[in-house]
Amino acid sequence: MNILALIGRVVLAFATTAGRLSLFTFSGVQHSFLPPFYLRLIGRQMVSIGYYSLPVVGLTALFTGMVLALQIYVGSSRFNAEGAVATIVVIGITRELGPVLGGLMVAGRVSAAMAAEIGTMRVTEQIDALVTLSTNPFKYLVAPRLIAGTLMMPLLVLIADIIGVMGGYLVGTQKLGFNYGTYLRNTFDFLEPLDVISGLVKAAVFGFIIALMGSYHGFHSKGGAQGVGRATTNAVVSASILILVANYIVTELFFTR
Repeated sequence: MNILALIGRVVLAFATTAGRLSLFTFSGVQHSFLPPFYLRLIGRQMVSIGYYSLPVVGLTALFTGMVLALQIYVGSSRFNAEGAVATIVVIGITRELGPVLGGLMVAGRVSAAMAAEIGTMRVTEQIDALVTLSTNPFKYLVAPRLIAGTLMMPLLVLIADIIGVMGGYLVGTQKLGFNYGTYLRNTFDFLEPLDVISGLVKAAVFGFIIALMGSYHGFHSKGGAQGVGRATTNAVVSASILILVANYIVTELFFTR
């Protein structure tokens, strides 16, 4: 009976969390489409998510492209298929590595910051003060972050794709001895619009998840400074896991016949 009670508590806790997250998501999305729109807050979040995340995303993409070119060259040389390096690099970056690694890096930076900021407002009763002043917390805190995250992540990933492919190009031409024109021709000849579009759709989904998890865990934090710390950790972990899950789902939708 103790085992059944434990299972029941786990199931009930999961159902409670899933229901609360679903209601939070619905409210956040609803207020993202209903006026009034706080354009200044949206712009501030777009700068925070996009501009300030650009260095870490750019460096991640650059070295990922460089390492990917090296590894593919070593592996393909066993089958005398070194010419496929450029093709695999550009497809790997645009379809998977650019969106996923960029999303994980932004999740580590942005979700933690959002959870810490909103969590501090929660434990210091600033959110209650917003309600007292007839300001909807979802409209003021959650909706700008959801809009900014969904809009800025595709732009970040597009830049990451360019930098990642450039990293592979530099290694391929400077270290591995590929011809400049041949490498570029192989890159563009085998790149299809669907490869880029799928990556950008993933980026938009990841941006929404990152903003949602940061806002959700911060909004429901409690217990003072320790609660804010737990909310920050939970935001990063849950955003990272959901990014990996969503990556498979979106890939299944795009590339399964």
